[in-house]
Amino acid sequence: MHRLRASRSCHRFHMAAASGSSCRTNPSCTNSSNSNSSSSSSRSKSTDQLTMCWLVVGCVLLALSVPPSVNGLPEGGGSDGNYPVGRFPILMPKVVPYKPELYLCTPVKVDYTKSYYIVGFEPNATMATSHHMLLYGCGKPGSESAVWNCGEMSGGSEESGSPCGKGAQSQIIYAWARDAPKLELPEGVGFKVGKDSPIQYIVLQVHYAHIDKFKDGTTYDDSGIFIHYTTKPLSKQAGVILLGTGGYIPPMATEHMETLCDIQEDKVIHPFAYRTHTHSLGRVVSGYRIRKDDAGANQWTLLGKRDPLTPQMFYPVESQDPIRKNDRLAARCTMESNRTRITIIGATNEDEMCNFYLMYYVENDEPLEMKYCFSNGPPLFRWSNRETELNHIPDYDASHL
Repeated sequence: MHRLRASRSCHRFHMAAASGSSCRTNPSCTNSSNSNSSSSSSRSKSTDQLTMCWLVVGCVLLALSVPPSVNGLPEGGGSDGNYPVGRFPILMPKVVPYKPELYLCTPVKVDYTKSYYIVGFEPNATMATSHHMLLYGCGKPGSESAVWNCGEMSGGSEESGSPCGKGAQSQIIYAWARDAPKLELPEGVGFKVGKDSPIQYIVLQVHYAHIDKFKDGTTYDDSGIFIHYTTKPLSKQAGVILLGTGGYIPPMATEHMETLCDIQEDKVIHPFAYRTHTHSLGRVVSGYRIRKDDAGANQWTLLGKRDPLTPQMFYPVESQDPIRKNDRLAARCTMESNRTRITIIGATNEDEMCNFYLMYYVENDEPLEMKYCFSNGPPLFRWSNRETELNHIPDYDASHL
């Protein structure tokens, strides 16, 4: 019987940060010195010490080596040079994936007594091991286990479930694939988690498409992401909206998979980064803001366009013009299939995905309640459908680089 190399008891980590000389959460942890200041990021101006601790809550792990406390390094200040930025590991706890196309999740519980602002993401993975990784912000995790199967192909003897708990807050805050480099958010922008946020857990999901390196049963994986964060309140809260589709791609055909959503919340959204994702059939993914002028004509403003088979990092948007209530967001994935079979939207490399991620911030406000925008995809949904009421569709530009 196959089994993951981690126990099924809870594996939650309590993240706490404090600048100064004490660690209120874990008396066993010690303070970090500033001896590594020469390797700090370009933001680094502060010599204040910042301490992070992990508390393992009521949980025993098998064949894992998890320290009771990990000290964060002071990685510098922000625009005013007065606040430190910590670095916290969210990693798979030395798992041994046992079957291809496996999705695994592991949770981190955020200290509910403080608010934290995530300002950067540093991947710890390669595409040779991980097909892609997602960080979810959750109200509660999808399982009480240290590690669980959290993909559409779930099954077998291990614990299974969604990344976030049923009915709980669920949003993607970061995505990585194809050896994308680290991401630092603009100055003063951060994802709020913890005390005054619906995000009480951060759940790492890793998709293991291939497991050849793990077949001997002795090689383990600790892929994941180091988050950079601060406890200084930031007025610009970050958010992500994911546009995607269902549908299928006919054999030996070029297909456009398209989605469209209306912004109905009375907020001013400042886009700053985008990311595209498909599997092997994707050729171009494009995203737009659509605004109707006084004459009823659609003005299509390009947000981003990429070949999705290049590193799937977050890139700066083509236009930072604000998105407002009654604007629309649209995305298209141009797929080319030389397969003699139908390709459906699904979780494995034999399936496809069509995703356009838009990262944005709102100032002195809360991010959009809308986190996802999905259509049925082809053949049921297309931009050209009469009910969309779209005009001036940039048909050629949306599918060509």
